[in-house]
Amino acid sequence: MSLEVLLGVVAAVVLIGVLAVRVSVRLGLPSLLLYLGIGILLGEAVLGVHFSDAALTENLGLAALVLILVEGGLTTRWQAVRPSLGVGIGLSTIAVVVSIAVAATSLHFLLDLEWRTAFLWGAVLSSTDAAAVFSVLRGVGVPPRLAGALELESGMNDAPVVLAVLLLASTDPLTWLTPLLVVYELVAGAAMGLALGFAGAWGLRRAALPSTGLYPLAALGVCVIGFSGGQLAHASGLLATYVCALVLGNSRLPHRGGVLSFAEGTGWLAQIGLFVLLGLYVSPARLVDAIIPALIAAAVLLLLARPLSVLAAATPFKVPWREQAFLSWAGLRGAVPIVLALIALVEGAPGAEQLVDVVFVLVVILTLLQGTTLPWVARLLRVVRSAEAREVEVDAAPLDELGANLLQVRIPAGSRLRGVYVRELRLPVGAQVSLVVREEKAFTPNGQTRLREHDQLLVVATAEARDRTEERLRAVDRGGALVRWREGDPGSARDNPGAPA
Repeated sequence: MSLEVLLGVVAAVVLIGVLAVRVSVRLGLPSLLLYLGIGILLGEAVLGVHFSDAALTENLGLAALVLILVEGGLTTRWQAVRPSLGVGIGLSTIAVVVSIAVAATSLHFLLDLEWRTAFLWGAVLSSTDAAAVFSVLRGVGVPPRLAGALELESGMNDAPVVLAVLLLASTDPLTWLTPLLVVYELVAGAAMGLALGFAGAWGLRRAALPSTGLYPLAALGVCVIGFSGGQLAHASGLLATYVCALVLGNSRLPHRGGVLSFAEGTGWLAQIGLFVLLGLYVSPARLVDAIIPALIAAAVLLLLARPLSVLAAATPFKVPWREQAFLSWAGLRGAVPIVLALIALVEGAPGAEQLVDVVFVLVVILTLLQGTTLPWVARLLRVVRSAEAREVEVDAAPLDELGANLLQVRIPAGSRLRGVYVRELRLPVGAQVSLVVREEKAFTPNGQTRLREHDQLLVVATAEARDRTEERLRAVDRGGALVRWREGDPGSARDNPGAPA
């Protein structure tokens, strides 16, 4: 295939994938199903493109997963997930162990699998999918503690599951040192991600790059180095990537809005490419024989493995039963289990080719069942909040020659900044609201200007006042104009008693 034809096909697939997002929203279908359909349409059964390289598919799948984890970590707000940290870690560790054990035991008897093979199947099926969770969950409107727990789980549980699949797919015997090795790789990966994330944030804040477009590239590069460094150090590169992205995304990065937009676009591109590639790889002729085992495995996951694993992970944190039921139903599967099955195939595990076919069918079944009914289940369990307010968005651009920062603030619906007078913001000395954009019209505010929902503010702040200015804006966003008396907020009237802003 010539270069111009290849580029044209890739561009056409990307454009179709972008349009598929709009179609999936209108039809209420998860977009990953449409991407898989595009891949199958391009494949040997329809248009005749033959692609059967399992090793290449595995490597490209892991690369796409890295980009998806980068997007998930960068766009996850620490303030939203912090209350769910314990539950999220429990779901990505304890729940994984319980799910593997329950699924393996059930499939050993139901499908007559050898014990090690059964545990391999259980490990492959135990991982929730970051792409599916990030794309579907954020539109449901559940409370932040539930969304945060599920996002943390999907971002962190890939790491232990990949280690489990590699150990079970090999022919090496499992010893008492095996759990210690897994713990080391997870702890080392998390430590590397933390160190690299803080170092990267420090460097980006002090780097006066000549173009704003270089900041997203630099942030992406730092996160991908986390994966490579983790793998080379025999630690968990996936966990290092997610933790690094989580730290960077919650640091005060210059041009943060541009960084997040770039990461979101890269994540979508990785999702489109990954699902189309998996659809291209699969052989539809073999899927018929995989339907019955896939239905059995799906029933085991939905009725036994997932509920029991959530029960074990969430009960110590006193999560109500309604929320536990939602967590059980929201364990979305996607491309990750297929990539894990390909890892087993490349490693030469017995029955891995059947496992790939079964997992592919299972992902389609569970995505149709869970993805389309998740909003309905959330309403049925009364865990949805239709008017859940979004956090105020603050983006910063450095004005290096002036020693100042320009903060761009967007006031979302439900923010308690609504109705606050500019003078009541009580920004610290060195900060000033210089412009308000309202209904596509810009004007210079004064102390008597009253803020509204969907207003955009431009705030100029000195380098010394930048951090306290952002803290003050977020505090008023959460608590209203009187927050300084309720919380002793540092950005109070005593800091800037005469400032009109």
